[in-house]
Amino acid sequence: MAYLSEIAPARGVATACAAGIRRIVADNPGPMTYHGTNTYLLAGADGVSVLDPGPDDALHLAAVLREAGTVARILVSHGHSDHVGGLAAMRAATGAPVFAFDPGLSPDHVVGDGDVVAGWRVLHTPGHAADHVVLARDDGVVMTADHVMGWSSSVVSPPQGDMAAYFASLRRLLARDDRLYLPGHGPAIGDPLGHAGFLLAHRVQREAAVLAALGDGPQTPAALVDAIYAGLAAHLHPAAQRNVLAHLLKLRDEGRAVERQGGWVRG
Repeated sequence: MAYLSEIAPARGVATACAAGIRRIVADNPGPMTYHGTNTYLLAGADGVSVLDPGPDDALHLAAVLREAGTVARILVSHGHSDHVGGLAAMRAATGAPVFAFDPGLSPDHVVGDGDVVAGWRVLHTPGHAADHVVLARDDGVVMTADHVMGWSSSVVSPPQGDMAAYFASLRRLLARDDRLYLPGHGPAIGDPLGHAGFLLAHRVQREAAVLAALGDGPQTPAALVDAIYAGLAAHLHPAAQRNVLAHLLKLRDEGRAVERQGGWVRG
């Protein structure tokens, strides 16, 4: 199993992903967003549900409105700015009600685990973010946002990111029998269980490497990244340090690591 890639997508147009689902990719490429944030248009009997408005970008908003037609509702996977930066503008332009897990986003409807909205079941999947949800359809299609992506593993950055929760949320999806994942960045994942299993195994291996790198003297996340992430580009070190910290906090809670004198040692 390996990470997936795709060529840079066309901007400002919606492309079909699955029955009743189209994708518009925002023009916000970067090391954490790949080619950009995927905004999805989910067809329904009462109009289109927009999943994740994307960044605060007038051109992206115009494209979504043009391609969507009547917007029945706005759905939010989680509150990171690359997914909800454009929420206020889209809400103002459409008057459509907002559905989100986090009350702090001031949604019209706060959704909970197990709720069904426009034919999609809400599954709370904390880990990447405390408020993260995925949306599952009865035909085995899951909108996985940043929980499971094909192009990269997810950044888990404390305090909103929680590695133990991320492990549990991956295992929750692995207990299902889905056929297609449509993530918040990058291409569709046609082998969802295989890829989710690959990501979990990657995290288990990374955790073992973190534990093995801990010695008698305190180690900082930065030092552990230098020891573990051979050849990692310098601009990716901050994100790697956040992931390592998340692993350390999980190990601490399990009694396997201890924070001491500004660093970490084995528990």
